[in-house]
Amino acid sequence: MRVPLPEPADVLVLQHLNDDGPGYLGEWLDAQGVAWHVCCAEAGEPYPLSVRGYGGLAVLGGAWSANDDRPSLRQAEALIREADVLGVSVLGHCLGGQLMARALGGRVERLGQPEVGWWPIAHTGSTAARDWLGEDVAPTVYQWHQDGFVELPTGAELLASSPACAHQAFAIGPHLGMQFHIEITPQKIAAWLAEPGQAYPDNVRQFPGSVQDPATMNAATRRHLAGSQALADRIYGTWRSRWTG
Repeated sequence: MRVPLPEPADVLVLQHLNDDGPGYLGEWLDAQGVAWHVCCAEAGEPYPLSVRGYGGLAVLGGAWSANDDRPSLRQAEALIREADVLGVSVLGHCLGGQLMARALGGRVERLGQPEVGWWPIAHTGSTAARDWLGEDVAPTVYQWHQDGFVELPTGAELLASSPACAHQAFAIGPHLGMQFHIEITPQKIAAWLAEPGQAYPDNVRQFPGSVQDPATMNAATRRHLAGSQALADRIYGTWRSRWTG
């Protein structure tokens, strides 16, 4: 269950924006009986100075760019680097995956086209890809991003790609960086569609092959949510198996 600082907890969750919370990740942690902390930068909750004492670190998404000049993003990267040194398994969701790539030596840039909505990814079929992503080599997952990790850290293994985004997931050590939102819930989608940002309507018109309109997205949610949550169970279970302590 979510517990307040400074009570001990197994997992630290870094949240950037008020409207991009833990979603299904929080539900999964609660179902597992895991104690977890969450700190939200936009809410004025400073990130801890260290991840020492945690078994796992989860970094959520957000509308910011990983390259933005924001102190909380640089602190998230510092915590990711410390987690790597300590062997604390890190799970990066969308912006969180981009921050992991940057923190460990990769590069994040604006992609040629955004991805918004439910789209299939293709995983490589490697042992690491099957460990993290299961046996379905073309799962459909939820996306909302325009940036991406265009260069992976040295030693990282690419696990999955899509037509619009060559790097959808990578593993390095005990960590997983994802470009997609495996923590997605219908409530999060509804909140994002209520305030989708100025670029979204133009992107729907300009990129129909990678950006879904609201009606298409909502219909796809009904088809793909159960599969997304089953994949989340697999990813989160694999992540938990790598926790320290």
